[in-house]
Amino acid sequence: MDAINTASIASIPPERPPEAPRPDPAIVHLQVLLDRAGSSTGVIDGYYGENVTKAIAGFEALQGLPVDGKLDPKIIEKLPADKPVIEPYVISEEDTKDLVESIPEDYAEQARMEHLGYTSVAERLSERFHMDIDLLKALNPGSAFAVGETVSVAMPGAAMEGKVKRIEARRQAGQVLAFAEDGSLLAIYPATIGSEESPSPSGTHKVKGVARMPPYEYNPKINFQQGNNNEALTLPKGPNGPVGSVWIDLTEPTYGIHGTPEPSLIDKAGSHGCIRLTNWDAEELAEMVKPGVVVEFTD
Repeated sequence: MDAINTASIASIPPERPPEAPRPDPAIVHLQVLLDRAGSSTGVIDGYYGENVTKAIAGFEALQGLPVDGKLDPKIIEKLPADKPVIEPYVISEEDTKDLVESIPEDYAEQARMEHLGYTSVAERLSERFHMDIDLLKALNPGSAFAVGETVSVAMPGAAMEGKVKRIEARRQAGQVLAFAEDGSLLAIYPATIGSEESPSPSGTHKVKGVARMPPYEYNPKINFQQGNNNEALTLPKGPNGPVGSVWIDLTEPTYGIHGTPEPSLIDKAGSHGCIRLTNWDAEELAEMVKPGVVVEFTD
């Protein structure tokens, strides 16, 4: 914990360094600060991947700085570094509720479950604190994640607030930008936006509404075929469902902005045409939108 809290982000090279064999304390520190500032890096994992570069560029845009995605003294000076990025957390009884043993890959098996919940306390905490589960476990070696145990977690800060007037989904960049009514930038998120097999829609659409913890209606005749499932299925709600913990419905039929059961894959694996965010980023965005918000897909 102390190694991360005291790590100097000034030691991080401005250019993206080669892939490291293990999480870097300074990069964990940087990821938390960027998350706090409204420029999400997706999962906080301690690796300088593309989502970190995009988050730096996003922070530059939020601050009105020239955008190049390179860490420099001006960025470091403006990042909110007023409190520790890693803090202790005591596991409660509430953290153990509604867990499931496992989530099968097959949708037919998922449809027979009552709830697509978290599979462990560690998974629940990793999402609550925007962390990669492997980093959470590395920070707490030997932990059983039992009630009453104190563990070290990232503290990304409170959710961004405001009213979103327009959303821009940048396909090639793999980013979602949320703008206020006055045109100012409120928040930026890494995103998976369609794929070659299932491209996202083009043009401008609008938000129809928001569903939290939605069930998922699988219909291979409308969307895609999963495994050998040829019939329509209703999958139960839960953060480990195909669309995660929230669905922001769009006026383009069958398309939306939603969460995911696999946050570490954001902008690393294609979607079925929708805009996929981490659950926490989708939840934050959902709190700032209402029906009528414009969603523009750009290249």
